[in-house]
Amino acid sequence: MTKQVDVIVIGGGPAGTAMASGLKAQGKSVLIVENDLWGGTCPNRGCDPKKILLSAVEARRHAQNLAGHGLRGVPTIDWPALMATKRGYTDQIPSGTLNGLKAQKIDTMHGQAYFRADGELTVDGEVVAATDYVIATGQRPSILPITGHEYFATSTDFLDLDTMPSRVTFVGGGYVGFELATIARSAGAEVHLIHHNQRPLKAFDPALVKALMQNLTQQGVTFDLDVDLNKITQQADGLHLTDDHGFDLTTDLVVCSAGRVPNVDHLGLANVGVSYGRHGVQVNDHLQTANPHIYAIGDVSDTPVPKLTPLAGYEARYLVGELTQAGAPISYPVVPTEVYAEPKLAQVGMTATQAAKSDKYQVHELDMTHWFTYYRLQTPQALAKVIVDQQSGLVVGASFLSEIADELINYVALLIDKQVTLAGLQKLVLAYPTPASDLQYLY
Repeated sequence: MTKQVDVIVIGGGPAGTAMASGLKAQGKSVLIVENDLWGGTCPNRGCDPKKILLSAVEARRHAQNLAGHGLRGVPTIDWPALMATKRGYTDQIPSGTLNGLKAQKIDTMHGQAYFRADGELTVDGEVVAATDYVIATGQRPSILPITGHEYFATSTDFLDLDTMPSRVTFVGGGYVGFELATIARSAGAEVHLIHHNQRPLKAFDPALVKALMQNLTQQGVTFDLDVDLNKITQQADGLHLTDDHGFDLTTDLVVCSAGRVPNVDHLGLANVGVSYGRHGVQVNDHLQTANPHIYAIGDVSDTPVPKLTPLAGYEARYLVGELTQAGAPISYPVVPTEVYAEPKLAQVGMTATQAAKSDKYQVHELDMTHWFTYYRLQTPQALAKVIVDQQSGLVVGASFLSEIADELINYVALLIDKQVTLAGLQKLVLAYPTPASDLQYLY
């Protein structure tokens, strides 16, 4: 007998579990399907384990900055112990997620979901049915189709290394490449980052990206720009990475950090009229596909916002409302984005490049290195670009490069979303001295 529910959610990550829990709370019958690890990428092999590894990197960096300023010596990273700490968290995620779903009396299935030509959904061949379907299958690391691509490791492999190799190379200058290069270098590896042009992290302010690269270069990361890698060969002394113009680098581990691709190719979407491309499943502003009973949320959906875990939850909450009581199109708040390198790079709202196209905005370029907040930590460099609407006096965007950029960017996101002017901010009394008490100097 075919199992029938109100909604089937395909994908047991942050988007899918939030969706299932929200629908269940509204009285809907729900089945959630996962074919890999319950909990999805973020807690198992993404944001969370990365941040655990970065905790040791940050502590080491703080001690390094304060060496000679009240501290003696710089600690070394004990990679096996750090990895054991990470696994102490990640090992319990799949069972914890599944148990949480069962505690809510949400039906679960583990297997591959597939829409057949007749439109029916199967999970490992078993037919299941619903009124509506939600695709929340996320993304996976892409692998460049070059000769020897089988030698590529992925971010998943790196975040579960038993030991840190002596030489590690990252191919692709996006978030993942910069963040994992920071970790590998701090753990003692000789690190190269290869990028195919002169503009890594192209979504961020060019001047701040350049400053970040200079910082990482001083820490020992080597950037190989304008290298269009096309071959990996294994030889006695390691893996040789080459292009057509004389580049030849030998490494012990090569990680493909050239973006991610949507997990949709095994779902049979063409059989049910659902279109997708390299940016994900195509949806309208109600997160609905061309098939009116199939929706897509989270990293797998082609939406005009970054692929971030908080947005997965945001879209899930919206769609729960949409499936229980249809409403307005989805509207996104300003979304902060960050690169967890050392120092960190973060931005939100309008960029300085965008602001330069109009005389309506003023760009404040700030060197905060000698502000007390950074002096007490002996931070080597702290830079900011803040965009202010001259007529309203409101902050509409900002970019930060510092060791606390991730904290500052959230404060500024609140200033933008709540439309706080300088006068409004100064009506508050914030604890001093803290990064929050510095906010008034950004206007």
